[in-house]
Amino acid sequence: MDNIFTAISTRIATAAGQPLTFVLALVTILAWGVSGPIFGYSDTWQLVINTATTIVTFLMVFLIQNSQNRDGAAMQAKLDELIRALDAARGEFIGIEHLTDRQIEQIRAALEQEAGHEPGKIGTVDDSVETLLKRR
Repeated sequence: MDNIFTAISTRIATAAGQPLTFVLALVTILAWGVSGPIFGYSDTWQLVINTATTIVTFLMVFLIQNSQNRDGAAMQAKLDELIRALDAARGEFIGIEHLTDRQIEQIRAALEQEAGHEPGKIGTVDDSVETLLKRR
């Protein structure tokens, strides 16, 4: 089931991101708008577009979330492999994406503070921006 869903969602997400798909959606909306006078701008005419767009939006939310989950997991696996492969990297950082937001924020703050005390290294983004501006 997972393989089938992944294959289908990948194909649909790829197709949804194409310019042709946007053009088709735009043409559909324009055709609907132009057909308004023909149908007398009836409640049914309005219901057709409202229902169609709601269904498409509802389903696309799940497909987009699935794509983002897979992309995020793949990115984490790649970063974990880089950490594992580099001798100077700290292995404790592998898997920190499973911690709470608060724990991750504490780690980030500690890293920023630590970076500010390393000889010859810029400490924070503010320091690096300031350094870049001084070069001008």
